[in-house]
Amino acid sequence: MLDLGGGQAVAFKVESHNHPSAVEPFQGAATGVGGILRDVIAMGARPIALLDGLRFGEPGLAFERAVSGIGQYGNSVGVPTVGGEAVFDEAYRHNCLVNAMCVGLLPKGRLTRARATLTGGLLVLYGATTGRDGIGGASVLASQELGEEDADRRPTVQIGDPFTGKKLIEASLELVVRGLVESLQDCGAAGLASSLAEMARDGAGVDVDLDRVLLREEDMEAWEIMISESQERMVAVVRPDRLEDVLATARRWELTHAVIGEVTDTGELRAFHEGELVGEIPAVLLTDECPRYLVETRAKETRSAPVADSNLTSRRWIYERYDQLVGSRTVRRPGLDAAVLRIDGHRGLAVSLDGPPVGERDPFRAGALAVLDAARNVACAAGEPIGLTDCLNFGNPEKPEIAWELEQAIEGIAQAAEALGIPVVSGNVSLYNDTDGGSIPPTPLVGCVGLVEDVRRVPAGWRPGDTVSVVRGPSNSLLLAHDWLGQEAEVIGLVWRAAAGLSLVHDVSDGGLDLALREMAEWSGVEADIDVPDPDTVRFILAGDHVPDFAESVGRV
Repeated sequence: MLDLGGGQAVAFKVESHNHPSAVEPFQGAATGVGGILRDVIAMGARPIALLDGLRFGEPGLAFERAVSGIGQYGNSVGVPTVGGEAVFDEAYRHNCLVNAMCVGLLPKGRLTRARATLTGGLLVLYGATTGRDGIGGASVLASQELGEEDADRRPTVQIGDPFTGKKLIEASLELVVRGLVESLQDCGAAGLASSLAEMARDGAGVDVDLDRVLLREEDMEAWEIMISESQERMVAVVRPDRLEDVLATARRWELTHAVIGEVTDTGELRAFHEGELVGEIPAVLLTDECPRYLVETRAKETRSAPVADSNLTSRRWIYERYDQLVGSRTVRRPGLDAAVLRIDGHRGLAVSLDGPPVGERDPFRAGALAVLDAARNVACAAGEPIGLTDCLNFGNPEKPEIAWELEQAIEGIAQAAEALGIPVVSGNVSLYNDTDGGSIPPTPLVGCVGLVEDVRRVPAGWRPGDTVSVVRGPSNSLLLAHDWLGQEAEVIGLVWRAAAGLSLVHDVSDGGLDLALREMAEWSGVEADIDVPDPDTVRFILAGDHVPDFAESVGRV
């Protein structure tokens, strides 16, 4: 969560749903949206925007199904999908990436925490009933490589219900606003086992009676109830004297609900079934003191891959399938750099979700460039970058080369964030993105949120008679030289400060200057007559040192 001033705060996070989407693209993508919505709701924030990061082998049936799943859930639940990216690369043919980001607003003093601190507090599970769908989603799909038997894993993919999800949003926010809950937690990966363990950290304990969990399937065993990842469920800690108000709220929103246990002072997560203790473990062993592994790392040579032509075409056909305006906050729609949403008065938020450049295989550069690209997009929309979230998509970390990629990408993100002077406030790790032994490239996706002082001055489009100029930083070939990241940060700072006084600003990324100009013309509805010199001789470097030119450059707007 970040303080926006004026009593407002923003909560935001990005998560992956890669393996479920590889097995069943529609439901995998849809429930990825549902899950990230609940993460933001659990903080007491109202979701105001969704973004998605998609990487597939080609724009074929699987991609179409994922887009449909995102649209079906987001459109139905009433949260606008305003940005993201869609990348096509052979490296993702058998292991697609579906990352979902959510941004929410809340009063600064209303932050709701997930940890259970009230001994004697009652655990209320509300939302949908619990079934066998999603069993093994975290342990089977997310933590193992995929192979030829993928189709047999379809039962482990969760089934989403966005209309129950909408009721869950409204009921949860009502509980928070009225002060009826002490803690709130989403039931996500590993279901009750994970959510209750996270609530029980810091010395608290939790006793859960699985007989009280309302089921939609018969004869479910205790372990199935504990790890089911059935969607649209939340767990709240409630004071006994507020219980009836909580249950009345759930009834009014027509949500299934039950008191399933209580908070103790034992520090143990204990599960009971049919009157017997069937599971018991110190909760800390599943959270802060869970096993840690020092994995072997081994550097490897990297080489950039070619960019497919499908990455150089308009993405309008994708984002027009999403509701961009529901909620009445959208000031700038998707289609060029960051979207902008109104906060209060004339203030707004610029939001962007980006990965490394197409074909980038160097993990350090992948991490750093994902941060810079997301921040540049926000700056181009007149937003001052204030915070980051990341989703680290990598292969099997038990392979030394993959462990090295993960380590290097994290370092790249860290150095870029430090150069920008902004925090990474949340994130997610998606590992074991391998199919039949082959790993995806290092693919950290980074979300950035920026504060827009006046949404009336967001660059809208170029006009006849405007002059077009190029501002650029040094070449990415000088990654560690001449304070490369510091100069990139200076360019971004220059852009967000100047953007409000310009007709249009756009970053140059995949496809180079020619594609950037075509995108600006499409966005503006006005063609331009431009004599473009060699773009790599056009540069404006804030630092005074001489930097030689290279064919490949970043940081151009």
